[in-house]
Amino acid sequence: MLRRLSIRDFVIVDRLELDFAQGFGALTGETGAGKSILIDALALALGERTDTSVIRSGCEKAEVSADFDIAALAEVKSWLAANDFAADDELLLRRVVDAGGRSRGYINGSPATVQQLREAGEWLVDIHGQHAHQSLLRADAQRALLDAHAGLQALAAEVAAHFKTWRAAEKALQEASSGAAAAAEERERLEWQARELETLAFSPAEWEDLEREHRRLGHAASLMEGAQFALAALSDDDAACERQVDSVAARLATLADYDPALGAVADLLRSVQAELADAVSTLRRYSDRVDLDPARLAEVERRLDAVLAAARKYRVQPPELPGLLADWQERLARLTAASDLEALTAAAAAGQTAYRASAEKLSAARRQAALGMSAAVSDIMRQLALSSGRFEVALITGEPAACGLEQIEFRIAGLAGNEARPLAKVASGGELSRISLAIQVLTSRSASVPTLIFDEVDVGIGGGVAEIVGRLLHQLGAERQVLCVTHLPQVAAQAEWQWQVSKTQRDGATLSAITPLDAAGRVEEIARMLGGVDITGITRQHARELLGSRGG
Repeated sequence: MLRRLSIRDFVIVDRLELDFAQGFGALTGETGAGKSILIDALALALGERTDTSVIRSGCEKAEVSADFDIAALAEVKSWLAANDFAADDELLLRRVVDAGGRSRGYINGSPATVQQLREAGEWLVDIHGQHAHQSLLRADAQRALLDAHAGLQALAAEVAAHFKTWRAAEKALQEASSGAAAAAEERERLEWQARELETLAFSPAEWEDLEREHRRLGHAASLMEGAQFALAALSDDDAACERQVDSVAARLATLADYDPALGAVADLLRSVQAELADAVSTLRRYSDRVDLDPARLAEVERRLDAVLAAARKYRVQPPELPGLLADWQERLARLTAASDLEALTAAAAAGQTAYRASAEKLSAARRQAALGMSAAVSDIMRQLALSSGRFEVALITGEPAACGLEQIEFRIAGLAGNEARPLAKVASGGELSRISLAIQVLTSRSASVPTLIFDEVDVGIGGGVAEIVGRLLHQLGAERQVLCVTHLPQVAAQAEWQWQVSKTQRDGATLSAITPLDAAGRVEEIARMLGGVDITGITRQHARELLGSRGG
């Protein structure tokens, strides 16, 4: 459940700390006081899209934190652990939006993406907006409601995946059948090109070796001359460096008997003698190995020419030739597979069979769920003064699609004749609002999220129906944490706890404040909602009677 909501510099809220209770709570206040700002702030923490307009005027950033108790939500803890977030009995979602338009999210103190905030929020809170009845008229929304109510989302996703696989197999079969000649021509060309590069048998490592060997063979004379010059200077000439160092080292070693300070220099020269001897030895071995080999040079040049010719022909750099061959071989494999019409036909048939099996299973589950949902919504409609209406969930068989073998259509009978007709064609605005509320109450009962929020879903109703709406929400509050933003006293009176939203002026700025109400405060607020500006003793008595009927 939601335990605490902290808001900083959000729209017209400067600083607000709210501690939530269990059960059914109501948020009330005068029109324009900012009742829905609380819902908007929570939605921000839950990953809703936003922009800089949510930042309070004159401030650098807006910040919202929502603290949840998830001790009993094992699935949420598993999700947190799988996404490398701390997973104890508390979950803290935090969102910061700065004046530069940058949005940052955090889960239990660790940076998180907006998508991760949204995914976590789907486990925790379900928000029903005041315009939910508008989306209720869309076929996709009706199908989603039925599937969610019956717990069929996973099966519906499986059907969609099978449909995608089936259609892809059919497309491959169609392309192979219609483009067989063109595919055969392309396959023949690729086979010829691939054979040419396979015969070349070239690798990027070989290119480096060839270039290195070509440089060495092409400069063999210079290399030999240089090595001989170095040997002469170091060892072979009469005035060679090696002899000179030997002479100096011997002379200093003799003189070191008279002055030990020269002994250190003699020791250094002995080290130089050893290094010079190694250098001379290495140069002699190099000179013995390096020779002029015109035949090998010609062979290397022929190999380089062949590689360069292939690279020019296919307009790539020499080291890219092996990658080009790999691409052709992959394309050839695909074309070969695509040319196997028998295999493609079998794959398409298997895809269709798998789709049909899942889709028919989904259809059967939807038919059963439709009966139960129809009866349950009709029952709630009767409580909402729509006793003449009957709700039906119709399954209309259509062409196979990603959503299944049928379209879902919500229908109403009894409001404008006995014949069941689509919801959009028979319900007035007020009736549609009540039907939407009935569906939301029903689907919320079957939902798994622990916190439900209703944002002025009672628009368009009043009187005794409003009291029934309040009782329905009160009953729902026995199972879940429920918060309802409402302007109806009959609904607010059924709440177990109540907050009042008001506007204040501070330093010329308009701010929104939320005040938890005690028993006396609730009487005054309910009386205000009943009687407007002038609150009389009779109005207060009526407010007490409404509060006394809570849960009845």
